[in-house]
Amino acid sequence: MSSSKKIKIGVSKSGFYSGLNPIVTLISKTVIALLVIYTVAFPDQAVKVLGQVNTLLLATFNTYYIYAVATFLIFCFACCLSPFGKLKLGQDDEKPEFSFFSWFSMMFSAGMGIGLMFYSIGEPLYHFQTNPALMQSGAEGANAAAVPSAMRYTLLHWGLHAWAVYVTAGLALAYFAYRKGLPLTIRSTLQPLFGDKLNGSAGHLVDIIAVVATTLGVATTMGAGVTQLVAGVEFITGTGGLVTSDGSPTATALIVTLLVVMLLSTISALTGVSKGVKWLSQVNVILSIALLVFFIVFGSTLFSLELFASSVIDYTVNLIPLTFSVWDSNTAIGAWQTGWTILYWAWWIAFAPFVGLFLARISRGRTIREFVLGCVVVPSLVCFAWMAFLGGTGLDLELSGIAKGAITQAVNENIASVLFVTIDLLNSGVLGSIIKMASIVLIITYLVTSADSGVLVLNTIMAGGNDNPEPKHRIIWGVILTLVVGSLLLAGGMGAIQKAMMIGALPFSVVMILMCISMGKSLLTTERKTKSDL
Repeated sequence: MSSSKKIKIGVSKSGFYSGLNPIVTLISKTVIALLVIYTVAFPDQAVKVLGQVNTLLLATFNTYYIYAVATFLIFCFACCLSPFGKLKLGQDDEKPEFSFFSWFSMMFSAGMGIGLMFYSIGEPLYHFQTNPALMQSGAEGANAAAVPSAMRYTLLHWGLHAWAVYVTAGLALAYFAYRKGLPLTIRSTLQPLFGDKLNGSAGHLVDIIAVVATTLGVATTMGAGVTQLVAGVEFITGTGGLVTSDGSPTATALIVTLLVVMLLSTISALTGVSKGVKWLSQVNVILSIALLVFFIVFGSTLFSLELFASSVIDYTVNLIPLTFSVWDSNTAIGAWQTGWTILYWAWWIAFAPFVGLFLARISRGRTIREFVLGCVVVPSLVCFAWMAFLGGTGLDLELSGIAKGAITQAVNENIASVLFVTIDLLNSGVLGSIIKMASIVLIITYLVTSADSGVLVLNTIMAGGNDNPEPKHRIIWGVILTLVVGSLLLAGGMGAIQKAMMIGALPFSVVMILMCISMGKSLLTTERKTKSDL
């Protein structure tokens, strides 16, 4: 099962960078440090330049992003449905390290957790007002007729495509690391294409791209989560001083919250995957189930059940046009696609080296088919249910007139507060107050698991595939992540982080396309001799 051509990644045997590849580590740190220094020293100029570069890239590569993500979705299901789906990600007699619950908990927490807390109600309510289907038909939004299309585009962004991006990277990493005996790092996935060249500068470049993309992807998630956490605390306590007059968090509130979260994340990262990350992930899932049950019981239950069923059917029927539709970015509908779909595709791609490597790390011993179904189909259905019950409740409260525009107003003015506004409208008494506090805890734990998983993955890449690097390096990268998130938030808020992330995602998308070609080549050549036994 092991590869006859090994990849050799040099790591320092002693000194400060003991256990890490010094070239990948130093260049990655330099690139990230320059970004932090630039945004802190010239915040206005940094936001302007990031915006200009981002606009240029989107105008040039919007079609590319659409077809790249379509390629990843096709690749995942081709591997799953082919005879190769029975292959183990490891030796043929290996068993999975983690139970299905632990596996799913860690996968879901790393891949989607905090994003669902932030957008579960806000996104359906935003698309309820305007989306491509409404623009094309010329119909008015914010009425019952707008609900199906609002949910269609919400599910597009949180369904099969998103998870297929993660799984494309994770599948290639797990296959080459555990079946072919190569290091668990990004460059290993390209071994059939580039061979020994990956031992030198070509391999270093691939890993550096992955480190920078991962850092910016995690920063985007952390920025969204910290913003929502501050908004939630302000909404619940009503103490004042945590947000400005326009509803955005104050600089002090953001930084203090970020420091607390990153301290907890670094402590968790020091305990490793099998302890802190696993435990916190299981807490996440339990609290998420509690929040979902709360909305099922106190929310718009029948409306949401019907919405879930009809939305999944509508999404499935429209999957092909949703996957391949591209609009001119200079038009209103194209601007919508750029601001939502392309942004999400870039976000998931930037997150792919992090989530993909993490999925690979926790999935050893599972088959390719089990990996794809368990990490694409199952979490997509969970996301759909989450959006249907939380988002559906928000939609029903607006349609029935109970909300009186309060949820829509929160979506348009301060989307971070939407979850708490909606819970308040359910009139659930003391239990509602408990759920709001539990939501705060859930946001914190999701943030911590995202950050600590990110720190572990970053160190694994820089350590040449060693998933247990020295503790000091985990602490250092916890500090680096804090600086990146803090500097970009202070420079231009979430907008600055998103722009930097989209720029960093582009080169890694090319690496991912090469991953598909590389793994396809390996399956069709080195695995062909065992195909008759599959």
